[in-house]
Amino acid sequence: MRFCNEIASRLTYDMHKCMDKLTHLDWSLIRSFLAVAEEGSLSGAAQKLGLTQPTLGRHIRELEAATALDLFHRNPRGLTPTEEAFALLPAARAMRDASEALGLTVAGQSQALEGAVRITASETMALEVLPSLLAEIRATEPGISLDLLPTDTTQNLLFREADIAVRMFRPREPEVITRHIADLPIGLYVHRDLLPGGVVPTQIDELLTLPLVGRDRSLDLIEGYAAQGITLSRDAFQVRCDCNLTGVALVEAGCGMGAMLTMLGDRRPSLVRLLPDLQIPPLEVWLTAAEALRRTPRIRRVYDLLATGLTTALA
Repeated sequence: MRFCNEIASRLTYDMHKCMDKLTHLDWSLIRSFLAVAEEGSLSGAAQKLGLTQPTLGRHIRELEAATALDLFHRNPRGLTPTEEAFALLPAARAMRDASEALGLTVAGQSQALEGAVRITASETMALEVLPSLLAEIRATEPGISLDLLPTDTTQNLLFREADIAVRMFRPREPEVITRHIADLPIGLYVHRDLLPGGVVPTQIDELLTLPLVGRDRSLDLIEGYAAQGITLSRDAFQVRCDCNLTGVALVEAGCGMGAMLTMLGDRRPSLVRLLPDLQIPPLEVWLTAAEALRRTPRIRRVYDLLATGLTTALA
């Protein structure tokens, strides 16, 4: 027990030393250090922070000079944190958490229905559903400007990467509010010209006689087929792509059979839906915002308008 207490005391002491080393530094340098350490490269950090690679490189050099530490090993694959950098990471993350908490609190004090609201959504939702809804929101609240971030990666609401998220899964982060909007059905589709003699398959086994469009790196489609009793490997798909909208275009072009939201497949007259009674789990839609920002009037207003508009559009 005494040994454990000594270890804990030493860790606490080291944490305070790291905090002392970082406290008087420019926060932008620490923010850049965290991004490079977590992304593993200047390019990844630059994309995450919206900065240029030369700026990130300058920040790292300034921080190394200020701390008299070598923070990264340079190698062909990117940047790897040194032991000294790993020792600084907990304190730097604690500073980031405190900064973000302060930012959320300050943002929550704004009472005006004006300013910017940043919305992140999947590429499919951003292209197929949100444009008309955002136009309605702008007409209703002209004082509010809207930033739309189409991406199939998850943006962190607590770190202000976005104010509101339209997500295709149930959020699990703490300190967020979320509303279930809809369950979107998924179907299997193929271009009618790929059906031999125009005959539509009626059994699962018959589907495997068709060429297949699937994922490149993602395993979600392979796992989805496995849930239906169909065991496939990556090589079973003759054309592969991880972008959902591009996958739809590939199926529509006649590259093979693929899975897609029925709201996309049904509106394309060249496509035939296969085995419509097949029980494929739907894709959930959730509207989410950080709790502190939900109390900001302009964000609350956009959140409520999106909830109403999405519920109607996806019904």
